[in-house]
Amino acid sequence: MSQLFSEATIGSLKLQNHLVMAPMTRNRAIGNVPNELMAHYYAQRASAGLIITEGTSPSPDGLGYPRIPGIFSREQIEGWKLVTDAVHAKGGRIFIQFMHCGRIGHPLNLPAGARLLAPSAVAAVGDIYTDAEGMKQFVTPLEMTVGDIKTTIEEFAQAATNAIEAGFDGVELHGANGYLLEQFIRPNSNQRIDHYGGAIENRSLFVLEVAEAAIKAIGAGKVGIRLSPYGIFNDMPLYPAMEADYTYLAKQLNELGLLYIHLVDHSSMGSPQVPESMKATFRKEFNGALILSGGYDAEHAESDLAAGKADLIALGRAFLANPDLVYRWKSGAALNEPDMNTFYMPGPKGYTDYPSCDLTL
Repeated sequence: MSQLFSEATIGSLKLQNHLVMAPMTRNRAIGNVPNELMAHYYAQRASAGLIITEGTSPSPDGLGYPRIPGIFSREQIEGWKLVTDAVHAKGGRIFIQFMHCGRIGHPLNLPAGARLLAPSAVAAVGDIYTDAEGMKQFVTPLEMTVGDIKTTIEEFAQAATNAIEAGFDGVELHGANGYLLEQFIRPNSNQRIDHYGGAIENRSLFVLEVAEAAIKAIGAGKVGIRLSPYGIFNDMPLYPAMEADYTYLAKQLNELGLLYIHLVDHSSMGSPQVPESMKATFRKEFNGALILSGGYDAEHAESDLAAGKADLIALGRAFLANPDLVYRWKSGAALNEPDMNTFYMPGPKGYTDYPSCDLTL
């Protein structure tokens, strides 16, 4: 019998299978507010054991991209209720991912009064899209003061409280892909000389304090984190001490008692592969659930579950293009191919119009 499609339990959370819909930025939140179109999109994919939403900012400062949602205003909380109600009505479970973009943003994408903040005043290499003026080079962010850091931690904690009010089953902290939490972890973006910089014990402090604040707000059983060791996206180059640093982080996160670690391997998209030894280290050092993601097909997912390498397997683009992915994998039906041209454009095209074999959707 397939373990992939059997019921799963992590912590006190009961899931209808071992498949997770990975977080994917889709840029459909006009005015940074979730809407009915987004509710329809997530409800279409509620057959996943767990849905993790697109990256959602805990504060105005974190809105680095155009049309990404937040969860810091009353209007946003009410908008997210449309989503959680729609998913729960179909028997699904859904976590919200908190993504503070940090230096990966542009002033043209921020609302009035918001600031582009980062651990250090070091601009990322590359450019970013803005609705106002198209592609723009990354600009140098403001180095966060200790006061800014404390305020941002409080914003994450309040966002966690807001998420539960909005009906989410829990939250995922985005500590991957070059955004604010990872910017503190990595030495190229964190060049601070205070107690938030230098050795890994200091560079990981912000991440651990954010996690601790979220746990205090809503409980450890409702908090997970996503990490991308060996990920190079958004100007995060490899460095010699990476494996040792992430091993330390795994141990510290275990002490906090988080529900899960979501470990992403971007090698299918051109990044270096996460070594099997690193995945094994997380399995050994972290007592909570481990979610693995990165280029899985059904056979590989089943194999890693059977081998005990992970508790859940996350898929991104496969769920994007196949709202009925679980049905298709079960039945052996062919998969829709994702249309990259419509990944980030507003509207339903390439969002809610992918055909489904499952007529119940």
